[in-house]
Amino acid sequence: MGVIELFLTGVGLSMDAFAVAVCKGLGMKRVHWGQAFVIALFFGGFQALMPLVGWAVGSLFSGYITAVDHWIAFGLLVLIGAKMLWDAFHEDECVCGRDCASCPRRHTADCDDPAAAEAAPAAPPLNYRELVMLAVATSIDALAVGITFAFLGVNIAAAVAIIGITTFALSFAGVAIGNQFGSRFEKPATIAGGIVLILLGTKILLEHLLG
Repeated sequence: MGVIELFLTGVGLSMDAFAVAVCKGLGMKRVHWGQAFVIALFFGGFQALMPLVGWAVGSLFSGYITAVDHWIAFGLLVLIGAKMLWDAFHEDECVCGRDCASCPRRHTADCDDPAAAEAAPAAPPLNYRELVMLAVATSIDALAVGITFAFLGVNIAAAVAIIGITTFALSFAGVAIGNQFGSRFEKPATIAGGIVLILLGTKILLEHLLG
């Protein structure tokens, strides 16, 4: 496989991570570049790691992996999607101490306490456990691709670098793109994001079950 083929493979593998990165950007009041970097680093890192693991394992455990990979991805994505829906419909107390509908936690500036609105964070803190689960779920397919790399004699160092960098770049862009929609419509966007993750997990499961 040449560089162009590996790049196209990387783009294809990174689409799930891109979609999830867009969902993460939805919940930000404004783009938090540090968090965008961390999100992209997780997705890019796992997307690069999985083909390496698959290549190392080769055909030894391929039968076991392909038998359950879709169920793992489905379970993780549905779990995170359901959590997003739960959070959207069960709002916590406003950071200004009131249970108001329009508060800085909902990423608006018209709370009763302007100082609290100004002090509200641009983005909620990252949940690293959730981030790892999402990174694993969106990189499961790359594990199987790594196994095929072993059969094809692909330069694994080049493959891992191209796939990882491509996923990093697209995930970083995904956070910024998602933020453009989420800053004004955070609650419905969170609901949409949860539904997208559930549908994404269902899509992965059906693709494997139906061939």
